[in-house]
Amino acid sequence: MPSFMKTAAAVLAFAAAATALPAHPRLTRGQMKFYEYSKRQNAAAAALGLTDIDILQFALTLEWLETAFYQQGFAKFPASDFLALGLTQAQVNDLISIGASEQAHVGLLQGAIAQAGVKPVQPCTYNFGFTDAKGMVATAAVLENVGVSAYLGGAPLIADGSILGTAGSILTQEARHQTFIRVASQVAAAPGAFDTSLSPKQVFSLAAPFIQSCPEGSNLILTAFPTLTMAAGAPAAAAIGSTINVESQAAAGAQFCSFTNGNIVGGTAFSPFTQGTGCTVPQGLAGVVYVNLVTQAPLTGKITDEIIMAGPMVMQIS
Repeated sequence: MPSFMKTAAAVLAFAAAATALPAHPRLTRGQMKFYEYSKRQNAAAAALGLTDIDILQFALTLEWLETAFYQQGFAKFPASDFLALGLTQAQVNDLISIGASEQAHVGLLQGAIAQAGVKPVQPCTYNFGFTDAKGMVATAAVLENVGVSAYLGGAPLIADGSILGTAGSILTQEARHQTFIRVASQVAAAPGAFDTSLSPKQVFSLAAPFIQSCPEGSNLILTAFPTLTMAAGAPAAAAIGSTINVESQAAAGAQFCSFTNGNIVGGTAFSPFTQGTGCTVPQGLAGVVYVNLVTQAPLTGKITDEIIMAGPMVMQIS
């Protein structure tokens, strides 16, 4: 698993671009207020050692991954395989167009980074574990959810208003991708009122298993958290109030399972963890949930990288 260079997140955090694009529209007064707010958040970016270009590089890393995912999938599985899943031809066309959108994001980010005088990161070698079209669609659902969470988590770290605005324009597209794939998978299009944000390190931890190696100069400084999985190969889906048994090589010392979800006040709910038994899925969760093992359960519901011992694991609330 690669150790990622100073470009921190997806995934996948947070594509944005166009700092140097002269045609980018001027910000409105309301947008300028949000821009001033975002500038005050830069202490968080500084604490992570990140500049706006670092964030763009991390975004590009995630977009390269998504682009390769769709290219490899469509090269391996013909349209008939997706039609056999029950998708219509129009839905297959939409799925293909999602791959084209990710490639367009790559081009935009490359241009912005290069115009800033920095060499853009290059694509890595990936292993998505494709076995059939059904598995590809399931993995696409995870990647698009991570993409939304990455952009949401990255927005407060961005200083430049133009980059922030462009990040927002990509975020809305990622959200459309997410919704389409949920509909195509015959699950609720919008299971909750809010989406979920993740830190760059959490995003990278979700993207890292797909990355085999990267070219010299294209590694990020980030390292992934230890992996968290369901014990005994149980499916990553659960019901409210059920007990899930999760395991990790880094489980020793963990006190709680954390369940990060946009529908929870503060962002994260916590449940006591017992190694070998697991933890109970708390109330209030909906849709995709990111599960970690943590050392503390802050009353604020705010989870930080410092208390995470393993994860995140993607879980669907059934």
